[in-house]
Amino acid sequence: MKKKILILAGGFSKEREISLKTAKAVNKALIKKKYLTKICEPNGNLIKILRNFKPNVVFNALHGRYGEDGYIQTLLESEKIKYTHSGVLASAIAIDKEISKKIFIKKKILTPKYFKYSFKKKIKKNELTQKINKELGFPVVIKPFNEGSSVAVYICNQSNFINNLLKLSSYREIMIEKYIPGREIQVAILGNKKLGAIELKPKRKFYDYEAKYNINAKTEHIMPVKINKKYLNRVMQIALNAHQAIGCRGSTRSDFKFYKNKFYLLEINTQPGMTSLSLVPEIAKYNQITFIQLIEWMINDASINR
Repeated sequence: MKKKILILAGGFSKEREISLKTAKAVNKALIKKKYLTKICEPNGNLIKILRNFKPNVVFNALHGRYGEDGYIQTLLESEKIKYTHSGVLASAIAIDKEISKKIFIKKKILTPKYFKYSFKKKIKKNELTQKINKELGFPVVIKPFNEGSSVAVYICNQSNFINNLLKLSSYREIMIEKYIPGREIQVAILGNKKLGAIELKPKRKFYDYEAKYNINAKTEHIMPVKINKKYLNRVMQIALNAHQAIGCRGSTRSDFKFYKNKFYLLEINTQPGMTSLSLVPEIAKYNQITFIQLIEWMINDASINR
């Protein structure tokens, strides 16, 4: 008998729309292979649905907070149901940009300099810009600590910094990070295997939410990445090192900037998208792994105690 797969989708994060697209694509592929599937929102009835449907595996298609941060993983562990992607601790670490950065630094993985800014501390605006000039230098990137898909991310120079800062005032704390120019290179890891890399050339200012998910943004996807083999092997090894340092499982995608022959790791994503514009399926396809083969690998890799 084919496995019963419960696909978790939607959720409460700002990446809800992308999660639903991922779930739709995964569901379509699994139905073609005669799996018994059900798409489910992680609402108040989730425990009841899990116990009634009795899935063999939960395919976690959630993105962002509550789905990618260890919360839903804790629930699935308590119900002793196999699930895909990273476990409780790795998920919680990876989504927290500060904790993951500290691990990168400890493991000697190059990452942009940063400091934390709290909206509660009421630092004077001129003092904050002075601190940035002294410690980082403009331009800088400002972003929340625990959002994905470049949600609420702004590249700021000194003149537009305060206006952009105010846009993030609904967050208690944010990260102010040195902006690294250069090429956008992303690496996919599958299990403990270096799956491949892709370069992105956005037509927009940077690879933001629109550039990622709107086909009209016309972001150029380049494979193979046009760098020499030594550098390509280096960036893929750094991605694998980061994946292992955090304790990730299943598939991850690491985002890099390549500048002056150095790779700067921006972040690691523990639940990469599976939409028609998503990068992990594209990298897999380039390496002769079909979409359904990728999904089935994830299902076969699913476990408890991740």
